[in-house]
Amino acid sequence: MRRVMPAATSTPFDADVLVVGTGPMGATTALTLATYGLRVIALSRQNWLADSPRAHVTNLRTMEVLRSLGLEEEAMARATPWELMGDTTFTTSLAGREIARLASFGLGDRRYGEYLAASPCRMADLPQPLLEPLLVGAAATRGAVFSFNTLYRCSSQDADGVDVELEDRLTGQVQTKRVRYLVGADGARSKVMEDAGLSVEGQLRRGGTVYAQFDGDLSRHMAHRSSVLTWIVNDDAAVGEIGLGLLRAVRPWDQWIAGWGFDPDAGEPDLSLDTARARIRAYVGDPEFEPDITAVNPWYVNEAFAPAYSRGRVFCGGDAVHRHPPSNGLGSNTSIQDSFNLAWKLAYVIRGHAAETLLDSYSAERAPVGEQVVRRANQSRREYAGLHSALAAERPGGPSGAAKLCAATPEGSRARAALAEVLALKDNEYNALGVELNQRYSSHAVVPDSEVPEEFLRDREIHAQHTTRPGAKLPHAWLVDREGRRLSTLDLVGEGDFTLLIGPTGRPWVEAVTSLGLPYLKAVVVGGEDAQDLYFDWARAREVDEDGAVLVRPDGYVAWRSRTAEPVARDRLAGALTRVLGRPVAN
Repeated sequence: MRRVMPAATSTPFDADVLVVGTGPMGATTALTLATYGLRVIALSRQNWLADSPRAHVTNLRTMEVLRSLGLEEEAMARATPWELMGDTTFTTSLAGREIARLASFGLGDRRYGEYLAASPCRMADLPQPLLEPLLVGAAATRGAVFSFNTLYRCSSQDADGVDVELEDRLTGQVQTKRVRYLVGADGARSKVMEDAGLSVEGQLRRGGTVYAQFDGDLSRHMAHRSSVLTWIVNDDAAVGEIGLGLLRAVRPWDQWIAGWGFDPDAGEPDLSLDTARARIRAYVGDPEFEPDITAVNPWYVNEAFAPAYSRGRVFCGGDAVHRHPPSNGLGSNTSIQDSFNLAWKLAYVIRGHAAETLLDSYSAERAPVGEQVVRRANQSRREYAGLHSALAAERPGGPSGAAKLCAATPEGSRARAALAEVLALKDNEYNALGVELNQRYSSHAVVPDSEVPEEFLRDREIHAQHTTRPGAKLPHAWLVDREGRRLSTLDLVGEGDFTLLIGPTGRPWVEAVTSLGLPYLKAVVVGGEDAQDLYFDWARAREVDEDGAVLVRPDGYVAWRSRTAEPVARDRLAGALTRVLGRPVAN
């Protein structure tokens, strides 16, 4: 368990921060702020948490955030483990002929080692109804106050704080809370964003999908394959932009979602149970299968992002600022990472460690990420067009679909070659380790050490490139503690502190940290008794000399580095922190 800081002293404010929304972004913001000892109120207009398994794939970076917050083990205990996420399957039905399999989520032989080496964590499939209670429960345990059935009505800010008007949906009672800062995590129709004068760019409702949740034992169809995502390729499923049906395992192998597309311009979709039942049976390939359908709901495909995430004392994140389909599994992951970026900055400003200018770096760092994931998720949907081209009949009356693909003819050969090209392209969706880990921050909260742009040696969206360049996430490397147990470099940082990683010959840096005497700055000697580099993994990853230093922010991103030790180590370190925090840290 990560240490929880003591709560801030009482103030005229009702809370330091009020968070609107208890989804992945809102709940993680409340959790992180409470862990840092701030007074936080989080509210939801609903009676409880997520009631549908919307987001589910939990990537390596998000698992690292949960690890930093002390929740990794419990998250893994609730999730479908990595090894069961399996291949993405393309088939005429669960009982029918398979068309292709795509090794996904790093589980294929070509990528498995790369994923293992990238992080101390493992991917998992953790649906939102299981994730949100974990986050909210931990936040409440650490002091966050939650208010359900509470409607955010409006807000206004001044130079010192924000007045937030709330309504109890059960009683109709209206009250005003005064807080230092307001965080809008209230989803794709964010009222907090609207009141703050923030907006999104792009296209809303450019496509639509129906999801039918159902229970039913389909384990006999999955005994020979693990696949949390099965795409159904047949004429009945050829609706909407993707033109495929979907069976998604919420819990292997008895809780599911069936999905199919519709055109929003043609009116509202058919949400009847009879239609859902017929589609589910067709996707399963068993006309006698009796699904227990628990919900049928539509959702809309958006391609929109906010160029700015904040205005004054109001900050927004999650689906409010990046609105996109679930392709690439970037939704809740990006939202959680938004919150982890924002929370430490709010904590440092509120505690007086940093100037308010530090908060400007939130939008500067996260808005480019939001735009990237919106474009990537929508492009992933468009890439399915190649699959339909590969399986389409080449001439009137000619073979199509599975028949064409299996034909021992020139048409079949061309179809198989085209399908292989499509599957290679879909690595952009199902094995996009680079999209998940290659985020690079550029803001005044990062002190660059080179004007030469980073050169990516392989496809930046597919492969992770690990570096200690300022603005990059600290690379993972296995170390060994004094009891001989393995720990990651990522385990040395966080807990609300800046961490200076140095080698055994970097004594000037230890003296600099001691001399500065900052309560939020610590030095860790990698190669010392507490963190031995017995594998020499850190020596290969650190990109500085043994007597150099790497300064890591509370969110695990590199703020600054020095390749060697210098006589003016204290001044250089103080200067870097001053630049990042926006205020002098030494006399």
